Amino acid sequence: MTTRRGDLRIYLGAAPGVGKTYAMLGEARRRLERGTDVVVGLVETHGRTKTAELLAGLDVVPRRPVGGHPGLDELDLDGVLARAPEVVLVDELAHTNAPGSRHAKRWEDVEELLDAGIDVLTTVNIQHLESLNDVVERITGIRPRETVPDDEVRRADQIELVDITPEALRRRMAHGNVYPAEKVDAALANFFQPSNLTALRELALLWVADEVDVALQRYRRDKAVTETWETRERVVVALTGDKESETVLRRAARIAKRSGAADLLAVHVLRGDGLIGPPAGAVPRLRALADDVGASFHTVVGGEDVPTALLDFARGANATQLVLGTSRRSRIARIFDEGIGSRVIQDSGSIDVHMVTHAGAGRGVHLPAFHTVLSPTRLAAGWVLAPLLPSVATVAGAMLQGVLGMASDVVMFFLATVLVALVGGLGPALLAAVLGGLMLNFFLTPPLYSLTIGETENLVTVLAMMLVGALVALVVDRAARRAQQAARARAEGALLASFARTVLTRTEPLPRLLEKVREAFGLHSVAILERTGPDDWRCVTSSGRNGCMTPEEADVDVEVEENLHLVGSGRSLAAADRRLLEVVGSQALLALRSQRASAAAEESRSRAEATEPHTALLSAVGHDLRSPLTSIKAATGSLLDPDLELPRADQRELMTTIDESADRLTGLVDNLLDSSRLASAAVTPLLTAVGYYEVASRALVGLKGMGRVKVDIDETLPDVLADPGLLERVVANVVDNALRYAGDAPIVLRASAHARRVELRIADSGPGVPKKSRDALFAPFKRLGGAWPSDRDGATGVGLGLSVARGLTTIMGGTLTAEDTPGGGLTVVVSLPEFEGGDRCQ
Repeated sequence: MTTRRGDLRIYLGAAPGVGKTYAMLGEARRRLERGTDVVVGLVETHGRTKTAELLAGLDVVPRRPVGGHPGLDELDLDGVLARAPEVVLVDELAHTNAPGSRHAKRWEDVEELLDAGIDVLTTVNIQHLESLNDVVERITGIRPRETVPDDEVRRADQIELVDITPEALRRRMAHGNVYPAEKVDAALANFFQPSNLTALRELALLWVADEVDVALQRYRRDKAVTETWETRERVVVALTGDKESETVLRRAARIAKRSGAADLLAVHVLRGDGLIGPPAGAVPRLRALADDVGASFHTVVGGEDVPTALLDFARGANATQLVLGTSRRSRIARIFDEGIGSRVIQDSGSIDVHMVTHAGAGRGVHLPAFHTVLSPTRLAAGWVLAPLLPSVATVAGAMLQGVLGMASDVVMFFLATVLVALVGGLGPALLAAVLGGLMLNFFLTPPLYSLTIGETENLVTVLAMMLVGALVALVVDRAARRAQQAARARAEGALLASFARTVLTRTEPLPRLLEKVREAFGLHSVAILERTGPDDWRCVTSSGRNGCMTPEEADVDVEVEENLHLVGSGRSLAAADRRLLEVVGSQALLALRSQRASAAAEESRSRAEATEPHTALLSAVGHDLRSPLTSIKAATGSLLDPDLELPRADQRELMTTIDESADRLTGLVDNLLDSSRLASAAVTPLLTAVGYYEVASRALVGLKGMGRVKVDIDETLPDVLADPGLLERVVANVVDNALRYAGDAPIVLRASAHARRVELRIADSGPGVPKKSRDALFAPFKRLGGAWPSDRDGATGVGLGLSVARGLTTIMGGTLTAEDTPGGGLTVVVSLPEFEGGDRCQ
């Protein structure tokens, strides 16, 4: 019997302290009261009294010590699995497990629990979602180190947003309900600023709203729901590319804003029925304008039924409002063809349709179709003119019988037949020719008012009229077909240009190209498949649901090249569309090759970067290691020269030179060894509780110029979780670098704690470093601007001090960054996690 997968419920918050854990514990108690077997796998109270009160009385699975030290513990995954409860509480989904745990991330522990059929309640903050990592960094200036994949959160059966206003959260913090009193000021001044909290709250609300919309779309698709559900305002605006399109688009943007619509979609329908297309350059201008007003731009193939294509797109997007420009047709033209707008209004159903007036509305005299193809309007006009024009010719001939002769009458009937053929084509032209011949014979040819053809030339006239009408109609039909082909070619050209723009202007063009193909041809899914065996296929990339299929399962299968196919599902395509898709397949091949070439280039760049330190190392060794060796050699040579009698003071100076050069050489070698160990991941930190004050005191011993260094660190600050020896090297390297390059400026060491981290700031008031050069500070074998400035003793270094410091800080779970010193200078910030718990080490 297969074990059911457990349900996952996630409490999502915008920031720490909003009440996620409290809400989770409240739900656990409600389920416990209903008789559900609930246990606590791991819950962090962070010293919050009200949270601890809710935790009291719940069955708690003891945590598992890591590395044999009871102070460092994690979720006891095996213990929870052995206990096999119905529901387990696991706090902080994005947490990184301590080394030695079964899984690197806590969300992987949760996955194993779900696979075992156990329901899980958990918590996560919006800043820990992988896709929002860079957005959060831009908002707060802090890049979250612990992240969880978005898909893991999206797979949750329930996501509950725990929301609180920024003002209420800051009041909660000020009252000491979130952090201890010594951390409150630093937290409120940094991460918990009102602007940060407001932005994070909006980010959380929008993310949850999008996930609800995705779930709704998935349900509608699975249940084949086509009618519009007005759950969210979404406005679609139809653009033709004519002069009024900009007016219509701007009007649609205002409608969307006033209705609170989250989405504005601009759609341009490419017509393949021979109608006149948009002016040259109109579509790119519309795309740019759509970007300006915040709309997404879409292109679809409408064929001969533009209203249906437009409504299908709107229903597929679950649009609630549709905006169109009023028709340019004249009132007379609307008698024969009511136009796209009227058709859309009749078939729109629950979608509200806005008709936007513009300067060109109703100004047209002729239908565009009259100039190119035999549209239904032209056919209707042709059948109306077929009896009308011969009748007019007959009346004119009868009234002018004394003035005009038979030749003039024949010319008028010929003219009527030609006009009908030009307007209505072959059928109406033949009818006009027959009626004209009969009317000419009956009313104007002796014997009058009789169908008897008295002369052979009258019969020839009727037959000639029919022949001329047929020939003109055939010419008109051929011209219409050519115009239709030209119009379709224009539509295909515009579509291919759109695809080509995607291939040429995007860094990862293939997925976006397939998305545009799926959208343009109305397919459910599109994929690129690569043959890996006689009957085996690998999905290179896909768009849409269930995109990865075999060619046999696909509704559309186009061979791009040998062993590479472009496939699609959803509907079969006409032959003309399949030919167009074959051309698109060539563009997809180009995009795939470009993507693979970019991957190869990136690999080559990575290899080049990997070899760069070796080249720099040789350069550094050739100069910086040889310099102290040369000093030692010269000094010892002078001391050992039997012919050179030196005063005692000179001997002492030479001995001092040897000692200083040996110290410099020892430092260089230590940094080189540390850099090598870091590159090979051979450094294993022994983490324990350590205070910044004691580390700084030890690190300054032996540094030349330490008299300029002031230690202003509060000894009551929380300890950090770090390796004391490695942290001492970090502080020594950073302070030594400041002593070298800050001139004679004083150096101050200060520390502060906030957000479960303790930061050590090593600040100088020297010349400082430009922001664009900050990253180069921590690059190995690099000096700012490519120069090798002298240190205080006139020697140079290999550029490893800060690089080694950052590497050592990183493996201890911390960060090393640089920022401006207020008033001028450079401050290097060492940030490490705050130590929590009793004595523990790793």
